[in-house]
Amino acid sequence: MYVGIDLAGSSKRPTGFCIMDKKLRIKTKIVFSNDEILKEIDKIKPKVIAIDAPLSLPKGRKSLEVNNGIHFRKADRELLKMKIKFFPITLGPMRMLTKRGIKLKKILEKRGYKVIEVYPGGAQDLLGIPRKSKGRKKLVNGLKKIGIKGIKGNESLDELDAITCAYVAKLYDEKKFIALGEPKEGLIIMPKPKRKIIF
Repeated sequence: MYVGIDLAGSSKRPTGFCIMDKKLRIKTKIVFSNDEILKEIDKIKPKVIAIDAPLSLPKGRKSLEVNNGIHFRKADRELLKMKIKFFPITLGPMRMLTKRGIKLKKILEKRGYKVIEVYPGGAQDLLGIPRKSKGRKKLVNGLKKIGIKGIKGNESLDELDAITCAYVAKLYDEKKFIALGEPKEGLIIMPKPKRKIIF
């Protein structure tokens, strides 16, 4: 089993949660607190957990509070080179998400889980699927086209991004991925692109 989490910056806002099996069958739900997330994960003991949130700070940056002019990790700069749009982790609203993501990763790794950082918007770009900004219906159809089973069509946009996260977790397990960045600083795992990427 694989888990995809479209993490919200605050536990008051909905987090999309998806469980996927090897046959691409999915179940999704909305969760809120870290405790809820951990409880769901411990129930199924997934092989890989993919989280849509920054899970590390840029090298040379000790905290999000002290601005030393370093805003990008190597992985972020590689996204820029690939012309994939994203929000920098030091941008106002992203700070809370980054803190929550780093904390959750530490807890999960202590429990023995494999945790990867993913970016569903960028993954959708590489898979040739429309992002949620293009509309729910287009994203649903795109996910169905790549073989996802069990989509009802009434999922929230957070749940649809969580499905993409879980799919990337499966690709990671099957070694069908590219890793942006460097291991010591933090990697972003992406699907192998349909087009050739030049860094």
